[in-house]
Amino acid sequence: MFRFEEPLYLYLLLLIPLLAGLHYATNYYRRKRLLRYGDIELLKGLMPDVSAARREVKTWLMLAALALLIFTLARPQFGTKMDTRKRQGIEAIIAMDISNSMMAEDVTPSRLEKSKMLVSNIVDKMTDDKIGLIVYAGEAYTQLPITSDYVSAKMFLETINPSMITTQGTDIKQAIDLAMKSFTPNQDVSKAIFVITDGEDNEGGVVEMAKAAAEKGIKVYVLGVGSPQGAPIPMPGSSQYITDNTGNVVVSKLNESMCREIAAAGQGAYIYVDNSSSAQEQLSGYVDKLAKKEMESAVYSEYDEQFQAVALLVLLVLVLDVLIVERKNPLFKNIKLFRKLSKEERHVTWDI
Repeated sequence: MFRFEEPLYLYLLLLIPLLAGLHYATNYYRRKRLLRYGDIELLKGLMPDVSAARREVKTWLMLAALALLIFTLARPQFGTKMDTRKRQGIEAIIAMDISNSMMAEDVTPSRLEKSKMLVSNIVDKMTDDKIGLIVYAGEAYTQLPITSDYVSAKMFLETINPSMITTQGTDIKQAIDLAMKSFTPNQDVSKAIFVITDGEDNEGGVVEMAKAAAEKGIKVYVLGVGSPQGAPIPMPGSSQYITDNTGNVVVSKLNESMCREIAAAGQGAYIYVDNSSSAQEQLSGYVDKLAKKEMESAVYSEYDEQFQAVALLVLLVLVLDVLIVERKNPLFKNIKLFRKLSKEERHVTWDI
C-alpha cells in the first residue's frame, strides 16, 4: 500500500503549472521583443550557438526537480516493514488515601499535598511507563485508568481532594483490590501498586490482599505519610480541628507497623515520608529498579519510507540540468541530441 505521511505538501504541486505558464508567457513576450530587431531566421543566423531546445529541456528539468522535491517533502511510503522494539518500563497504579486524616499538617504543607508532590515528581521522570490513579477513603474509585498520557495524569493528580469521596474511613484492602484489576493483560512488564496512606485501616483484610497481589507478580509498596506522634486534622473551611463525640481534638498518627506489614506481604518496600527529600529518592530508586526489567520485544509493522529514492532522483535531475548548457558546444557540434524544430514548432526565444 502506498501513502504520503505529509500529504499537505502536495498542494505545492500547484506551483508547477503556474511556473510552466510563467515560462511560456515570458518566452512569448521575449519573442515579441526579438521580432522588433528583425526576422527570426535572420536572428538565428546571427546567433548560431543558441539552442532553443536546450533551454526548453533545462526548464522542464528544473520543474521536474521541483516536483520531485515536493514529493520528497510529502514523505512517500510504500508497503510495510517489520521491526522489533525493546523498551524498559513499568505499569504503576498509585492508590492514594484521601480521607480527612490526610489533611493533617505534620508533613508540610499537608500529608495529602506532600503525597501529590511525590507522585508528580515521579510522573515527570517517566518515559516508557504507564500510570494509573486510584483514590480511596471508605470506598475506592478509579481517578485515572492506566495510561502513558503523563499530562493527563498530572492534571487529574492536581484535582484530588478529600471531598471526592463522601464515605469516610480508610479501606486499603478495597484500594489494592481495585488496583489489581486496573493493570493491562500484558504479562511481560513489571507491575507495582504504590499505596499512599497514614496507616489507618478501618476495614481489615489488607495484608491478605497484599499477599494476593504478590502472588500475581504485582509488588505492593507503601508510602507512610505523617509522623508517629501525630497531628490534629483541620476542619474543612475553618480554622478549627476535627473533634470526637466527647469534644476532644482528634489526633491522627502514622501507623508504621501496619505500613510495614502491608509492604512485606506485598513483597515490596515501606517508604517513610516526612519533610525531607529521602522519600522521593527512595521512591525514584524503587521505580528505576522495577524498570530494569525489559518489557516484551514488541513486533510491529509500519510503512517503509521511500523518500530517499525520490531524493536521489532529484539529485540526478539537477546534475543532468547542470551538464546541459543552453548554448551549443563547438566540440560536439556534430552530435545532435536535440532535433531541429520546424517553423510551426518554433515558439522561442533567442538571447541577444
